[in-house]
Amino acid sequence: MRLFSSVLLCSASLAGLSAPAMAQGTAPAAEEGAVSGDVIIVQARRRDEAVQDVPAVIDTVTADDVAKLNFRDFKEVASIVPGLQLTTEANGTGGNARLRGVNFDITASGSNPTVEFYFNDAPITAGAILQQMYDIGQIEVQRGPQGTLRGRAAPSGSITIGAKKPDLYELGGFTDMTANDIGTVNFKGGLNLPVIEGVAAIRVAGVWDENEGDRVRPITAGRDPFSRTKSGRVSALVQPTDWLKLEGLYQYMDRRAFTYDQVASFSEANPDAAASPVYVSTADRRSIQETAREIHQVYEIFNWRAEASAMGQVLIYQGQHNTQKISAPENQDFGNFFPGDVEQLTYSHPAWTSHEIRLQNDARIADIFDYVVGYFNYKTSQPTELTRPTIIGFPTSANTGQIATVLQTAVGRVGDSREKSFFGNLTAHIGASTEISGGVRRISYQSENALYVNGALTDTQGQDAKKWIYSASVKQNFTPDFMIYASTGSSWRPGINVVGDFSQRQSALESSFINLPAETSKSYEVGFKSTMMGGRLRANATAYHQKFTNYPYRVGGRGIYFVDYTNPANPVVSQFNFVGAVPVEVNGIEGDVSFDVVRGLSVSAVASYSMGKIKGGVIPCNDLNRDGIPDATTNAPTLGQLQAATDANNLAACAVSQRSGFQSPFSASLTSEYNFAISNHANAYLRGLLNFAGTSRVDPNNVYDDIGSYGLVNLYAGIRDSKGAWEVSLFAKNLFDTTKTLSRSDPLFTSYRNAAGGFAATTYTSTYTAVTSTAPREFGINVRYAFGSR
Repeated sequence: MRLFSSVLLCSASLAGLSAPAMAQGTAPAAEEGAVSGDVIIVQARRRDEAVQDVPAVIDTVTADDVAKLNFRDFKEVASIVPGLQLTTEANGTGGNARLRGVNFDITASGSNPTVEFYFNDAPITAGAILQQMYDIGQIEVQRGPQGTLRGRAAPSGSITIGAKKPDLYELGGFTDMTANDIGTVNFKGGLNLPVIEGVAAIRVAGVWDENEGDRVRPITAGRDPFSRTKSGRVSALVQPTDWLKLEGLYQYMDRRAFTYDQVASFSEANPDAAASPVYVSTADRRSIQETAREIHQVYEIFNWRAEASAMGQVLIYQGQHNTQKISAPENQDFGNFFPGDVEQLTYSHPAWTSHEIRLQNDARIADIFDYVVGYFNYKTSQPTELTRPTIIGFPTSANTGQIATVLQTAVGRVGDSREKSFFGNLTAHIGASTEISGGVRRISYQSENALYVNGALTDTQGQDAKKWIYSASVKQNFTPDFMIYASTGSSWRPGINVVGDFSQRQSALESSFINLPAETSKSYEVGFKSTMMGGRLRANATAYHQKFTNYPYRVGGRGIYFVDYTNPANPVVSQFNFVGAVPVEVNGIEGDVSFDVVRGLSVSAVASYSMGKIKGGVIPCNDLNRDGIPDATTNAPTLGQLQAATDANNLAACAVSQRSGFQSPFSASLTSEYNFAISNHANAYLRGLLNFAGTSRVDPNNVYDDIGSYGLVNLYAGIRDSKGAWEVSLFAKNLFDTTKTLSRSDPLFTSYRNAAGGFAATTYTSTYTAVTSTAPREFGINVRYAFGSR
């Protein structure tokens, strides 16, 4: 291990600051991107281009990168794309991506994310992607406003994922096995079969993964955490003539998991807090839940495509239909006051369908112009049913109680939306050195949402909006290896209808934090890209400024205390992550550098700094003393205290100027590899990955969740066939077992109606807080074998 550390530290001294680590790999990539020599080819602008020629920040992760770093869960991609944060909801109902200084973690009906995901060129929900991944060709993370060239408008960026496509000419396949010391067994495999050589082929692939998730266990006796993912994919490609290509894909994924919510004693962060019955630190990875939350997720994806070429033009149709079925219980006895768990049962079964048809040139027109024009149609249906419990019980001691009965309220949420748009982009190549590009999209958006409580319609919301967005860029190549560029773009997202507050007596203020107006933004960016020393050294940098109007800022932790009238006859104190529409400004710098030091030794790094700030916005807050400043809450209020503090508003609001993002403003990753021949047929290698995050306040309104800077180190060593047919590697992830508390909520509490006190609404505040932490250390082995087209 000391040798691995020495190699990594030596590489760090050579790398200097930061680099586009994964953007310059040399292994085969998916058909959505390819490698030619040392040049990565991307499809960021809907046509094949070298990544160094595109006037935008693009982080590219190839199939070889995924294999080299033993990425199994898609969320691990964030470790080599600084500034990108990938998370999933604890109850399994969704996933989120965050870039460039703003958050997105809103469980909302019909809302567009800040970072849009695409699978095989079609938009897809993040929840379907942030899973176990397999047989992936290339991943492209493009930063900045998107929408005039692809899919839906997104203000912060897009992530495109391409599954490997069938090879028409060669039989091939692969197997891949990983096992570690913390309960993970992962098998992946695939087979490529030409049915009619040069005309038709199919490819099948799948994964079986079992693991212990985040390894959080209950403080009492209980089953261990567990997750099992089973997924299979079949792809077909038919190319009967040179001018016609037909593709189709079907993927099925089934995941079952038993998980616990991690907690820590509040005294870990606040020494003045009361002692817990059982002290729990973040490093203990423990939960006060008594039974595991059982999550069941089923995803199906149907993806199809047709391309026809004639007279130097290409007509492309891309379609996709995907569904998800998620069963997710949520314990409502957050403070663990009563024996057993009282669960809210949620069943979500949305569906999405998209169609896009576009026309673009294959051969450049008059040796000057490239164009893309098209039509996009996207339809969503997002029904959710749940049972909301109200606990009737009584205390048996200061820290325990007994349940008399539980009242169940049936809640149904139905949301449908449709987005139609026309888009076009034109690029002019003026001489060999200058390029000017611009695009527009006309968006037409409609949505309807309805809330049912115990079968009765209690609320409806709808939108009907039309909006133009634009993008423009100019680049100048002063030499073939040095380019500067400037770009600007706008974005638009429809107003959101936030899901989670099912109160039947919402105040006007409360409603304003649930049903938000549309968001707009404008961005400005300048940067350069350079290649030096005959291609051995590459360095890129960019600076940007982005301004949002009506940005939907969601509070952190477990949310804001509010008077909850889901059951009007029995109001209680609840918490929910309400959202405020606020003005935000973001300024940032991104840079990368990679260096092939000598034959066999390469280092590369990427760094990102992004600071987003709310400028005089009004947000939902906890403000029990009514001074207009968010409280540093240490105890949950009683129903009477909350009603006295909020009057008839049910919750409080505060005017703030503060950070808009919860992730660290600065982050960086450093990768290095040294490989050498040990025979005519085999190579050995040592590889390192350092992922660094700077200090962060996380939630600006929570003084107890600040994070100091930290680094996570992964090391790899192995041998492989010189032609890539087989490989055996040993790895250590989070080598030094670094444990950091990444988020911390207010103290957990349980609301109930006191059967021994005239059924008065009562709140019990526990001595624990909900936390999240860095992944546990793992040591493992990976074995791979491939043949033919692989």
